[in-house]
Amino acid sequence: MDSKVLDEIMKLKKDEQAAVATIISTRGSTPHKSGSQVLFYRDGHTVGTIGGGCGEAEAKRLALMMMESGISTVVEVNLTHDVAEADGMVCGGVMEVFIEPLKL
Repeated sequence: MDSKVLDEIMKLKKDEQAAVATIISTRGSTPHKSGSQVLFYRDGHTVGTIGGGCGEAEAKRLALMMMESGISTVVEVNLTHDVAEADGMVCGGVMEVFIEPLKL
């Protein structure tokens, strides 16, 4: 686990909602590789990164939903040419991201 993310998780207060997103696999060119993590807080701030841009924004959107449901999930973040080009990205790969809601 990313030490910055772990340090932040250890600081979570009772009933504070957050979710950690971890890249579990990648195919092609991605901004970060397996093991990269970001912690999303309900208020919108983050610690760590899985690459920024549209891919991280999608993970954040889903993490906020997972905070409500309490259900962990694996999502595919597609950064391939057709999808990425429309958003100005240059990566061209696919990341599988495990999103786990946290609540003390």
